[in-house]
Amino acid sequence: MTLVRTSLLNAIAVAVKVSCSMVLNKILAIYVGPSGYAAIGQFQNILSVLSNLAGGVMSSGITKGTAENYNDQLRQHWIWQTAVKLTLVCSLCLAILLLLFGSWLSRVLLQGHDFGGGLVWAALALPAIAANNLLLAIINGKKEIGIYVVANISGSIVSLLTIGLLTYFFHLQGAVIALSVSPAMLLLGTGYMVSKRPWFKLHFLIGAGHRSIVKELTNFGLMGLTTALAAPITFIFIRDFLSKELGVNAAGFWQASWKISEIYLMLITTTLSVYYLPRLAEIKNAEILRYEIFKVYRFVLPVVIFGAVSMFFLRDFIITTLFSAQFFPIRELFFWQLSGDVIKIGSWILSFIMLGRTMTKSFISTEILFSFTFYFFTKLFVHSHGLVGVSIAYALNYVIYWIVMYLIIKKEITKMRN
Repeated sequence: MTLVRTSLLNAIAVAVKVSCSMVLNKILAIYVGPSGYAAIGQFQNILSVLSNLAGGVMSSGITKGTAENYNDQLRQHWIWQTAVKLTLVCSLCLAILLLLFGSWLSRVLLQGHDFGGGLVWAALALPAIAANNLLLAIINGKKEIGIYVVANISGSIVSLLTIGLLTYFFHLQGAVIALSVSPAMLLLGTGYMVSKRPWFKLHFLIGAGHRSIVKELTNFGLMGLTTALAAPITFIFIRDFLSKELGVNAAGFWQASWKISEIYLMLITTTLSVYYLPRLAEIKNAEILRYEIFKVYRFVLPVVIFGAVSMFFLRDFIITTLFSAQFFPIRELFFWQLSGDVIKIGSWILSFIMLGRTMTKSFISTEILFSFTFYFFTKLFVHSHGLVGVSIAYALNYVIYWIVMYLIIKKEITKMRN
Protein backbone atom coordinates (compact mmCIF):
# COMPACT_ATOMS: atom_id res chain seq x y z
CA MET A 1 0.00 0.00 0.00
CA THR A 2 1.65 3.23 -1.17
CA LEU A 3 1.54 6.57 0.63
CA VAL A 4 -0.51 8.19 -2.14
CA ARG A 5 -3.00 5.28 -2.40
CA THR A 6 -3.38 5.15 1.38
CA SER A 7 -3.94 8.91 1.47
CA LEU A 8 -6.56 8.78 -1.27
CA LEU A 9 -8.50 5.97 0.39
CA ASN A 10 -8.15 7.63 3.76
CA ALA A 11 -9.30 10.92 2.24
CA ILE A 12 -12.72 9.36 1.64
CA ALA A 13 -13.10 8.54 5.32
CA VAL A 14 -11.74 11.93 6.32
CA ALA A 15 -14.15 13.73 3.97
CA VAL A 16 -17.08 11.97 5.64
CA LYS A 17 -15.66 12.60 9.11
CA VAL A 18 -15.04 16.28 8.38
CA SER A 19 -18.57 16.69 7.04
CA CYS A 20 -20.04 14.99 10.10
CA SER A 21 -17.82 17.02 12.44
CA MET A 22 -18.94 20.25 10.79
CA VAL A 23 -22.59 19.39 11.29
CA LEU A 24 -21.96 18.31 14.89
CA ASN A 25 -20.02 21.47 15.67
CA LYS A 26 -22.91 23.54 14.39
CA ILE A 27 -25.41 21.60 16.51
CA LEU A 28 -23.25 21.89 19.64
CA ALA A 29 -22.55 25.58 19.04
CA ILE A 30 -26.28 26.32 18.78
CA TYR A 31 -27.55 24.14 21.62
CA VAL A 32 -24.78 24.37 24.26
CA GLY A 33 -23.02 27.71 23.51
CA PRO A 34 -19.37 28.65 24.25
CA SER A 35 -19.47 27.68 27.95
CA GLY A 36 -21.12 24.35 27.17
CA TYR A 37 -18.59 23.79 24.38
CA ALA A 38 -15.76 24.16 26.90
CA ALA A 39 -17.47 21.64 29.20
CA ILE A 40 -17.88 19.20 26.30
CA GLY A 41 -14.15 19.58 25.58
CA GLN A 42 -13.31 18.70 29.19
CA PHE A 43 -15.61 15.67 29.09
CA GLN A 44 -14.14 14.47 25.77
CA ASN A 45 -10.65 14.63 27.24
CA ILE A 46 -11.78 12.51 30.19
CA LEU A 47 -13.33 9.98 27.80
CA SER A 48 -10.10 9.94 25.79
CA VAL A 49 -8.11 9.13 28.92
CA LEU A 50 -10.56 6.38 29.91
CA SER A 51 -10.58 4.84 26.42
CA ASN A 52 -6.79 4.72 26.34
CA LEU A 53 -6.49 3.34 29.85
CA ALA A 54 -8.99 0.61 28.88
CA GLY A 55 -6.56 -0.77 26.29
CA GLY A 56 -6.20 1.94 23.68
CA VAL A 57 -2.65 2.60 24.88
CA MET A 58 -1.61 -0.70 23.27
CA SER A 59 -3.07 0.06 19.83
CA SER A 60 0.23 1.22 18.35
CA GLY A 61 1.97 -1.87 19.72
CA ILE A 62 -0.67 -4.18 18.25
CA THR A 63 -0.42 -2.43 14.88
CA LYS A 64 3.38 -2.51 14.90
CA GLY A 65 3.55 -6.15 16.03
CA THR A 66 1.01 -7.27 13.43
CA ALA A 67 2.80 -5.40 10.62
CA GLU A 68 6.27 -6.46 11.76
CA ASN A 69 5.29 -10.15 11.79
CA TYR A 70 3.30 -10.00 8.56
CA ASN A 71 4.58 -13.41 7.39
CA ASP A 72 4.43 -15.06 10.81
CA GLN A 73 0.75 -15.67 11.49
CA LEU A 74 1.36 -17.67 14.66
CA ARG A 75 3.20 -14.80 16.32
CA GLN A 76 0.48 -12.42 15.14
CA HIS A 77 -2.08 -14.59 16.92
CA TRP A 78 0.04 -14.58 20.07
CA ILE A 79 0.13 -10.78 19.97
CA TRP A 80 -3.65 -10.60 19.55
CA GLN A 81 -4.30 -13.11 22.34
CA THR A 82 -2.02 -11.27 24.77
CA ALA A 83 -3.60 -7.95 23.84
CA VAL A 84 -7.13 -9.31 24.39
CA LYS A 85 -6.28 -10.51 27.90
CA LEU A 86 -4.64 -7.22 28.86
CA THR A 87 -7.48 -5.18 27.33
CA LEU A 88 -10.18 -7.21 29.07
CA VAL A 89 -8.54 -6.85 32.48
CA CYS A 90 -7.90 -3.11 32.06
CA SER A 91 -11.36 -2.25 30.73
CA LEU A 92 -13.28 -4.23 33.36
CA CYS A 93 -11.22 -2.86 36.26
CA LEU A 94 -11.59 0.68 34.98
CA ALA A 95 -15.33 0.24 34.43
CA ILE A 96 -15.80 -0.90 38.03
CA LEU A 97 -13.76 2.04 39.38
CA LEU A 98 -15.76 4.44 37.22
CA LEU A 99 -19.07 3.08 38.50
CA LEU A 100 -17.87 3.55 42.07
CA PHE A 101 -16.18 6.95 41.76
CA GLY A 102 -17.72 8.51 38.62
CA SER A 103 -19.71 11.15 40.52
CA TRP A 104 -16.67 12.21 42.53
CA LEU A 105 -14.56 12.44 39.35
CA SER A 106 -17.24 14.58 37.72
CA ARG A 107 -17.28 17.03 40.61
CA VAL A 108 -13.47 17.32 40.74
CA LEU A 109 -12.70 17.66 37.01
CA LEU A 110 -15.90 19.21 35.66
CA GLN A 111 -16.48 22.08 38.02
CA GLY A 112 -19.99 23.45 37.71
CA HIS A 113 -21.27 20.49 35.64
CA ASP A 114 -22.72 17.23 36.89
CA PHE A 115 -21.74 14.62 34.29
CA GLY A 116 -21.75 11.67 36.67
CA GLY A 117 -24.54 10.02 34.67
CA GLY A 118 -22.48 10.31 31.50
CA LEU A 119 -19.53 8.63 33.23
CA VAL A 120 -21.79 5.75 34.30
CA TRP A 121 -22.73 5.23 30.64
CA ALA A 122 -19.04 5.43 29.77
CA ALA A 123 -18.23 2.72 32.32
CA LEU A 124 -20.79 0.37 30.78
CA ALA A 125 -19.51 1.09 27.28
CA LEU A 126 -15.77 0.77 28.01
CA PRO A 127 -15.30 -2.99 27.28
CA ALA A 128 -16.98 -2.60 23.88
CA ILE A 129 -14.96 0.54 23.10
CA ALA A 130 -11.74 -1.28 24.04
CA ALA A 131 -12.66 -4.28 21.87
CA ASN A 132 -13.38 -2.04 18.88
CA ASN A 133 -10.06 -0.22 19.28
CA LEU A 134 -8.24 -3.56 19.43
CA LEU A 135 -9.86 -4.80 16.20
CA LEU A 136 -9.04 -1.52 14.43
CA ALA A 137 -5.39 -1.84 15.51
CA ILE A 138 -5.26 -5.37 14.06
CA ILE A 139 -6.90 -4.21 10.81
CA ASN A 140 -4.35 -1.41 10.53
CA GLY A 141 -1.45 -3.80 11.13
CA LYS A 142 -2.80 -6.19 8.46
CA LYS A 143 -2.94 -3.18 6.07
CA GLU A 144 -6.62 -3.80 5.36
CA ILE A 145 -7.15 -0.17 4.45
CA GLY A 146 -10.54 -0.84 2.83
CA ILE A 147 -12.03 -2.18 6.08
CA TYR A 148 -10.31 0.56 8.05
CA VAL A 149 -11.84 3.25 5.84
CA VAL A 150 -15.35 1.74 5.99
CA ALA A 151 -15.09 1.37 9.80
CA ASN A 152 -14.12 5.02 10.16
CA ILE A 153 -16.92 6.16 7.84
CA SER A 154 -19.44 4.11 9.82
CA GLY A 155 -18.11 5.60 13.05
CA SER A 156 -18.50 9.14 11.77
CA ILE A 157 -22.10 8.57 10.68
CA VAL A 158 -23.09 6.79 13.89
CA SER A 159 -21.54 9.58 15.98
CA LEU A 160 -23.33 12.25 13.94
CA LEU A 161 -26.72 10.60 14.33
CA THR A 162 -26.33 9.70 18.01
CA ILE A 163 -24.74 12.91 19.26
CA GLY A 164 -26.80 15.14 16.97
CA LEU A 165 -30.16 13.67 17.96
CA LEU A 166 -29.49 13.50 21.72
CA THR A 167 -28.06 17.04 21.73
CA TYR A 168 -31.07 18.34 19.81
CA PHE A 169 -33.56 16.78 22.24
CA PHE A 170 -31.64 16.93 25.56
CA HIS A 171 -29.00 19.61 24.94
CA LEU A 172 -25.80 19.35 27.07
CA GLN A 173 -26.75 16.22 29.02
CA GLY A 174 -27.82 14.48 25.82
CA ALA A 175 -24.48 15.31 24.19
CA VAL A 176 -22.61 13.88 27.18
CA ILE A 177 -24.51 10.56 27.09
CA ALA A 178 -24.11 10.27 23.32
CA LEU A 179 -20.36 10.92 23.51
CA SER A 180 -20.10 8.13 26.09
CA VAL A 181 -21.96 5.41 24.21
CA SER A 182 -21.51 6.12 20.49
CA PRO A 183 -17.93 4.65 20.26
CA ALA A 184 -19.19 1.34 21.72
CA MET A 185 -21.87 1.05 19.05
CA LEU A 186 -19.18 0.71 16.38
CA LEU A 187 -18.05 -2.72 17.61
CA LEU A 188 -20.88 -4.53 15.80
CA GLY A 189 -19.91 -3.12 12.42
CA THR A 190 -16.16 -3.56 12.87
CA GLY A 191 -16.61 -7.12 14.19
CA TYR A 192 -18.84 -8.07 11.27
CA MET A 193 -16.42 -6.72 8.65
CA VAL A 194 -13.31 -8.31 10.12
CA SER A 195 -15.08 -11.67 10.56
CA LYS A 196 -15.41 -11.87 6.76
CA ARG A 197 -11.65 -11.74 6.18
CA PRO A 198 -9.88 -15.09 5.56
CA TRP A 199 -7.05 -14.25 7.95
CA PHE A 200 -9.38 -13.73 10.93
CA LYS A 201 -11.14 -16.29 13.12
CA LEU A 202 -12.53 -15.61 16.59
CA HIS A 203 -10.42 -18.38 18.15
CA PHE A 204 -7.26 -16.51 16.99
CA LEU A 205 -8.04 -14.05 19.81
CA ILE A 206 -8.38 -16.70 22.51
CA GLY A 207 -5.27 -18.00 24.22
CA ALA A 208 -3.09 -17.86 27.29
CA GLY A 209 -0.96 -14.89 26.24
CA HIS A 210 2.84 -14.81 26.15
CA ARG A 211 5.26 -13.14 28.55
CA SER A 212 7.66 -11.88 25.87
CA ILE A 213 4.77 -10.18 24.10
CA VAL A 214 3.47 -8.73 27.37
CA LYS A 215 6.83 -6.96 27.73
CA GLU A 216 6.66 -5.73 24.13
CA LEU A 217 3.10 -4.42 24.50
CA THR A 218 3.95 -2.93 27.89
CA ASN A 219 6.57 -0.70 26.27
CA PHE A 220 3.96 0.56 23.84
CA GLY A 221 1.44 0.70 26.65
CA LEU A 222 3.74 3.01 28.60
CA MET A 223 4.16 5.26 25.56
CA GLY A 224 0.45 5.20 24.86
CA LEU A 225 -0.34 5.81 28.52
CA THR A 226 1.91 8.86 28.52
CA THR A 227 0.12 10.30 25.49
CA ALA A 228 -3.29 9.28 26.88
CA LEU A 229 -2.65 11.15 30.11
CA ALA A 230 -0.27 13.98 29.21
CA ALA A 231 -2.18 15.70 26.40
CA PRO A 232 -5.77 15.48 27.76
CA ILE A 233 -4.71 16.42 31.29
CA THR A 234 -2.74 19.37 29.91
CA PHE A 235 -5.83 20.50 27.97
CA ILE A 236 -7.97 20.17 31.09
CA PHE A 237 -5.56 22.37 33.05
CA ILE A 238 -5.38 24.91 30.22
CA ARG A 239 -9.18 25.17 29.98
CA ASP A 240 -9.40 25.50 33.76
CA PHE A 241 -6.75 28.24 33.69
CA LEU A 242 -8.48 30.10 30.85
CA SER A 243 -11.84 29.85 32.63
CA LYS A 244 -10.40 31.37 35.79
CA GLU A 245 -8.22 33.96 34.06
CA LEU A 246 -10.43 35.08 31.15
CA GLY A 247 -13.84 33.50 31.80
CA VAL A 248 -15.51 30.26 30.77
CA ASN A 249 -16.40 31.60 27.31
CA ALA A 250 -12.69 32.11 26.57
CA ALA A 251 -12.09 28.43 27.30
CA GLY A 252 -14.88 27.61 24.86
CA PHE A 253 -13.31 29.84 22.19
CA TRP A 254 -9.96 28.09 22.53
CA GLN A 255 -11.68 24.70 22.40
CA ALA A 256 -13.40 25.78 19.19
CA SER A 257 -10.10 26.85 17.58
CA TRP A 258 -8.54 23.53 18.59
CA LYS A 259 -11.49 21.67 17.06
CA ILE A 260 -10.98 23.49 13.75
CA SER A 261 -7.36 22.29 13.70
CA GLU A 262 -8.44 18.72 14.48
CA ILE A 263 -10.95 18.72 11.64
CA TYR A 264 -8.70 19.93 8.85
CA LEU A 265 -5.65 17.92 10.01
CA MET A 266 -7.58 14.64 10.06
CA LEU A 267 -6.30 13.57 6.64
CA ILE A 268 -2.68 14.02 7.69
CA THR A 269 -2.87 12.54 11.20
CA THR A 270 -4.83 9.47 10.13
CA THR A 271 -2.55 8.89 7.12
CA LEU A 272 0.45 8.96 9.45
CA SER A 273 -1.24 6.35 11.65
CA VAL A 274 -2.53 4.15 8.83
CA TYR A 275 0.46 4.23 6.43
CA TYR A 276 3.49 5.65 8.20
CA LEU A 277 3.51 3.71 11.50
CA PRO A 278 3.19 0.21 9.94
CA ARG A 279 5.79 1.22 7.33
CA LEU A 280 8.25 2.36 10.01
CA ALA A 281 7.82 -0.98 11.77
CA GLU A 282 9.11 -2.77 8.65
CA ILE A 283 12.24 -0.63 8.10
CA LYS A 284 15.57 -1.95 9.38
CA ASN A 285 17.97 0.09 7.23
CA ALA A 286 19.04 3.67 8.04
CA GLU A 287 19.09 4.86 4.42
CA ILE A 288 15.63 3.45 3.73
CA LEU A 289 14.39 5.23 6.87
CA ARG A 290 15.88 8.55 5.69
CA TYR A 291 14.27 8.08 2.28
CA GLU A 292 10.88 7.36 3.88
CA ILE A 293 11.12 10.45 6.10
CA PHE A 294 11.89 12.76 3.16
CA LYS A 295 9.16 11.12 1.06
CA VAL A 296 6.56 11.81 3.74
CA TYR A 297 7.82 15.37 4.21
CA ARG A 298 7.59 16.06 0.46
CA PHE A 299 4.01 14.84 0.38
CA VAL A 300 2.65 16.01 3.75
CA LEU A 301 4.11 19.46 4.44
CA PRO A 302 2.88 21.13 1.20
CA VAL A 303 -0.61 19.77 1.88
CA VAL A 304 -0.60 21.11 5.46
CA ILE A 305 0.76 24.52 4.44
CA PHE A 306 -1.82 24.85 1.65
CA GLY A 307 -4.58 23.86 4.09
CA ALA A 308 -3.39 26.35 6.73
CA VAL A 309 -3.16 29.26 4.28
CA SER A 310 -6.61 28.45 2.87
CA MET A 311 -8.10 28.22 6.36
CA PHE A 312 -6.62 31.59 7.30
CA PHE A 313 -8.21 33.43 4.37
CA LEU A 314 -11.52 31.62 4.87
CA ARG A 315 -11.60 32.10 8.64
CA ASP A 316 -14.75 34.24 8.75
CA PHE A 317 -16.65 31.77 6.60
CA ILE A 318 -15.36 28.85 8.68
CA ILE A 319 -16.43 30.41 11.99
CA THR A 320 -19.89 31.22 10.65
CA THR A 321 -20.32 27.79 9.07
CA LEU A 322 -18.95 25.60 11.87
CA PHE A 323 -20.13 27.59 14.85
CA SER A 324 -22.16 30.79 15.28
CA ALA A 325 -21.70 34.54 15.70
CA GLN A 326 -21.00 33.93 19.40
CA PHE A 327 -17.69 32.32 18.45
CA PHE A 328 -16.30 35.22 16.40
CA PRO A 329 -13.59 36.06 19.00
CA ILE A 330 -11.65 32.96 17.85
CA ARG A 331 -10.80 34.91 14.67
CA GLU A 332 -7.80 36.44 16.45
CA LEU A 333 -6.38 32.97 17.21
CA PHE A 334 -6.18 31.74 13.61
CA PHE A 335 -2.71 32.94 12.60
CA TRP A 336 -0.82 31.42 15.52
CA GLN A 337 -3.06 28.35 15.76
CA LEU A 338 -2.56 27.48 12.07
CA SER A 339 1.17 28.21 12.27
CA GLY A 340 1.34 25.81 15.20
CA ASP A 341 -0.52 23.17 13.17
CA VAL A 342 2.08 23.24 10.39
CA ILE A 343 4.95 23.07 12.87
CA LYS A 344 3.25 20.27 14.81
CA ILE A 345 2.84 18.03 11.75
CA GLY A 346 6.46 18.69 10.78
CA SER A 347 7.59 17.50 14.20
CA TRP A 348 5.19 14.55 14.29
CA ILE A 349 6.70 13.07 11.12
CA LEU A 350 9.87 12.62 13.17
CA SER A 351 8.21 11.72 16.47
CA PHE A 352 6.38 8.77 14.87
CA ILE A 353 9.81 7.15 14.43
CA MET A 354 10.04 6.84 18.21
CA LEU A 355 6.86 4.73 18.11
CA GLY A 356 7.94 2.72 15.08
CA ARG A 357 11.30 1.89 16.67
CA THR A 358 9.95 1.52 20.23
CA MET A 359 12.12 4.32 21.65
CA THR A 360 10.21 4.19 24.94
CA LYS A 361 12.36 6.41 27.16
CA SER A 362 12.75 9.18 24.58
CA PHE A 363 9.05 9.15 23.76
CA ILE A 364 7.84 9.26 27.37
CA SER A 365 10.29 11.93 28.50
CA THR A 366 9.53 14.28 25.56
CA GLU A 367 5.75 13.82 25.89
CA ILE A 368 5.82 14.75 29.57
CA LEU A 369 8.30 17.60 29.11
CA PHE A 370 6.45 19.28 26.24
CA SER A 371 3.04 18.88 27.85
CA PHE A 372 4.43 20.76 30.83
CA THR A 373 6.05 23.47 28.65
CA PHE A 374 2.79 23.96 26.72
CA TYR A 375 0.97 24.72 29.96
CA PHE A 376 3.86 26.90 31.19
CA PHE A 377 4.01 28.91 27.94
CA THR A 378 0.23 29.27 27.99
CA LYS A 379 0.25 30.86 31.45
CA LEU A 380 3.17 33.07 30.44
CA PHE A 381 1.69 34.36 27.16
CA VAL A 382 -1.94 34.61 28.28
CA HIS A 383 -0.86 36.98 31.04
CA SER A 384 0.87 39.21 28.49
CA HIS A 385 -1.25 38.72 25.31
CA GLY A 386 -4.69 37.58 26.47
CA LEU A 387 -6.49 34.69 24.76
CA VAL A 388 -4.22 34.72 21.69
CA GLY A 389 -1.38 33.83 24.07
CA VAL A 390 -2.50 30.20 24.21
CA SER A 391 -2.07 29.89 20.43
CA ILE A 392 1.34 31.59 20.57
CA ALA A 393 2.32 29.09 23.27
CA TYR A 394 1.14 26.22 21.05
CA ALA A 395 3.28 27.35 18.09
CA LEU A 396 6.39 28.06 20.17
CA ASN A 397 6.11 24.75 22.00
CA TYR A 398 6.14 22.80 18.74
CA VAL A 399 9.07 24.80 17.34
CA ILE A 400 11.19 23.60 20.26
CA TYR A 401 9.70 20.08 20.02
CA TRP A 402 10.64 19.85 16.32
CA ILE A 403 14.25 20.81 17.08
CA VAL A 404 14.45 18.17 19.82
CA MET A 405 12.90 15.54 17.53
CA TYR A 406 15.49 16.32 14.85
CA LEU A 407 18.36 15.78 17.32
CA ILE A 408 16.89 12.54 18.69
CA ILE A 409 16.13 10.98 15.30
CA LYS A 410 19.47 12.08 13.84
CA LYS A 411 21.17 10.20 16.69
CA GLU A 412 18.93 7.14 16.10
CA ILE A 413 19.76 7.02 12.38
CA THR A 414 23.50 7.22 13.21
CA LYS A 415 23.01 4.36 15.64
CA MET A 416 21.28 2.28 12.96
CA ARG A 417 24.20 2.83 10.56
CA ASN A 418 26.67 1.65 13.15
